Amino acid sequence: MNRDMTPNMQSIVVDEVFPHAPAVIWKALTSGELIGRWLMAPKDFEPVVGSHFTFQTTPAGEWDGTIYCEVLEVVPRERLSYAWKGGHESNDGYGSKLDTVVTFTLSATNTGTRLRLVHSGFVLPKNDTAYRNMGEGWKKVVRKLDVVVAEEASSQALH
Repeated sequence: MNRDMTPNMQSIVVDEVFPHAPAVIWKALTSGELIGRWLMAPKDFEPVVGSHFTFQTTPAGEWDGTIYCEVLEVVPRERLSYAWKGGHESNDGYGSKLDTVVTFTLSATNTGTRLRLVHSGFVLPKNDTAYRNMGEGWKKVVRKLDVVVAEEASSQALH
């Protein structure tokens, strides 16, 4: 096989430690209402392997902005993984065809929970724009997740 024909696959990795228990972070990762507060509102999300759901984002060219997801793995309070597909073959740059996987892995630490987010399967150079934009975007999303988790943790402490 010609080496130049091998696609360059890349992953986005965001690794953070939150001062909260895995159960609180798990709730924020698996509750549709909470996901809508830190990422985008999912349609028909259920944390059940094989279930399908969608996110809606800004359309571009031939792409209507729908992100098609399927839950691939659920290990309560440890791991959540789903397919993340969108875009259109005719689009270059934003809205190019994506066939990727998002995986959240939680592990307890002495000070809380380590969250490792891996968004894998970006084919470069075709997905350069998505890889760059989402690389920055996931960092912001994880910061928003931290805010939502902190709010949930404090509201649970009050009840």
